[in-house]
Amino acid sequence: MTPEEIQSRLEPWLVEAANADTVSIINMEKLSGGAIQENWALSVAFSSGPMAGMQKLVLRTDAPSSILASMSRAQEFVLLKLAFDAGVTVPEPLWSCTDVDVLGRSFFVMRRVPGVAEGHKLVKDPSLGGDLLMRLGKELARIHTIVPPSEPLSFLSVPADVTAMRDIEQYRTWLDELSAPHPVLEWGLSWLERNAPRSDEIVLTHRDFRTGNFMVDAGEISGILDWEFAAWGDPMADIGWFCARCWRFGVIAKEAGGIGDRADFYRGYESQSGRTIDGEAVYYWEVMAHVRWAIIAIQQGDRFINHGEENLEAALTAHVVPELELEVMRMTGGKS
Repeated sequence: MTPEEIQSRLEPWLVEAANADTVSIINMEKLSGGAIQENWALSVAFSSGPMAGMQKLVLRTDAPSSILASMSRAQEFVLLKLAFDAGVTVPEPLWSCTDVDVLGRSFFVMRRVPGVAEGHKLVKDPSLGGDLLMRLGKELARIHTIVPPSEPLSFLSVPADVTAMRDIEQYRTWLDELSAPHPVLEWGLSWLERNAPRSDEIVLTHRDFRTGNFMVDAGEISGILDWEFAAWGDPMADIGWFCARCWRFGVIAKEAGGIGDRADFYRGYESQSGRTIDGEAVYYWEVMAHVRWAIIAIQQGDRFINHGEENLEAALTAHVVPELELEVMRMTGGKS
């Protein structure tokens, strides 16, 4: 759908959603990224109603194809609203639409927040460090205050047993569905199965809380983004994902997201949550992070190689797999 078509269909829908007399989309621009979802930056003039005036918004909808385990936009909207109400720094969710007759697929609209999200830029900013990591730790702790049962999140199944085993079973299924064998990842899953920690606590986990998925504006966090993989799980899983080597954007020595020391991130999390971080459990979840990301990267590459999807980002993602496999071997070598 062209920008002009989106505009012609979205404006009348926004009139009703915002209770305005007229709505004019002054400018719209497709944001970078978008292998799984499409994001459009909108400048919208509302003639009246609660949103009267010029507003900066984001339209979030599905890309032409998605990957396994990504929730629907309607579900993501519910999740974002719950996080917003819990005091997590997220863009304010405004309206959701499941009527595919409007844009051909479901979507939601949220406020646009200022800042930079690109991981390769953030890790090169010398002004960022311990203070930002402390605040990120506190943000993650606020997410983890959301626990089951939660009626708004009834679409998320609560693990009946060890959450790690749920994930291993899912990833093994994905691995079995791939067209080529991946023995290193099979080994990684076997190691994870043998060493699975108990899940003493179940919380809402973001499952993609990492550098690249939060906005930073003048050194402050302006928004935690990309909630489409959230699930009930072990709180240590999110900490392992954030600290995993694969999300340091080349700045390997800075173990907390390529930004600084994990001690600062841990300190912020512990001060807000009251939990003590289990270092061994985090190590385990870092191994899981590399196995999981490797399988997802292969799936994305298959969209280009085996299914003919013309998506350069998906094609290039598969090139990280050997590095991820090497890290799995490094972390599990010599460990039973």
